[in-house]
Amino acid sequence: MNKKRWLALLIAVVLFVVSIGFQVATSIASANFEQIFTFPENKFPEELIEKGTNGKIVVLHLDGVIQDTAPSTLLNTTSYNHKQFLKMLDVAARDSSVDGIILRINTPGGGVVESAEVHDKIVDIQQEYKKPIYVSMGNTAASGGYYISAPADKIVAHPATLTGSIGVIMEGYNLSELTDKLGIEVNTIKSGEHKDIMSTFREMTDEERQILQTMIDDMYGDFVQVIVEGRGLSEEKVRELGDGRVYTGSQAKENGLVDELGSLDDTIDLMKNDLKLKNAQVVKYNSPLGFEKFFGMSMQSFIGKDEELINMLDIIRESNAPRAMYLYSN
Repeated sequence: MNKKRWLALLIAVVLFVVSIGFQVATSIASANFEQIFTFPENKFPEELIEKGTNGKIVVLHLDGVIQDTAPSTLLNTTSYNHKQFLKMLDVAARDSSVDGIILRINTPGGGVVESAEVHDKIVDIQQEYKKPIYVSMGNTAASGGYYISAPADKIVAHPATLTGSIGVIMEGYNLSELTDKLGIEVNTIKSGEHKDIMSTFREMTDEERQILQTMIDDMYGDFVQVIVEGRGLSEEKVRELGDGRVYTGSQAKENGLVDELGSLDDTIDLMKNDLKLKNAQVVKYNSPLGFEKFFGMSMQSFIGKDEELINMLDIIRESNAPRAMYLYSN
């Protein structure tokens, strides 16, 4: 590692500590101080996509893995922010000037809980505010990405979109042979037989595998039911399609998983026609450029696009504990 990268890493660590201190400080600061550096919680900066005078359509972008590990350091300014996305949905729903919401989804999926939270929020908006929600699929809208798309009033995919991957996955490592070869002894004190289930340092038992398989099957059943209710397909059909494989947008349309083929612009036009708002204004919600994000962008400019360094810091932040995921990975 050259001097520049060592310097960048050192500054990153310092900023990580500063970031934690800043988050603590802002949590106890006055409301007026927060308003100086952040956008009001009940509003997001709007970027004009199309001018119009008859109604309003909001586009919300969901990019990246759906997980509640939203930016926790000054370096992380671009990853999916779970709490913020849910807030964006809330704001669009409560804004009386908004006639419809389009979700532009580009994600391989993510956590089971986080995907369910977004799905439930969409359903709540449809039921409480009676606002139509359309989905425009980008390059990938698989697994959890399809889970949250299922209740949408209409789903539009590009013919080459990768979607589907209906299923649940849980993975872990077994390094017991490696630790044996290296002479590493792992001492585990536990309160119950299965407290260290999926331990990295021992082989899984048949009983433990069955326990976890039962959990996965239960979560998969929930996934199937979400599609049955959202798409009006039979459970038999959904289980037939839901063997974990991905589909192109064209294949998904043939199988009833999406309604139309097209781009984001096509989705906007479709909503305008359906709502009879041909001259509607179209806006996109952007993330607020607060104090932390401002310095995060500055730090990234200093370091440059060193994805290896950024990914290394992300890995340090993430927990290594295995978890069930609605996730497509290749």
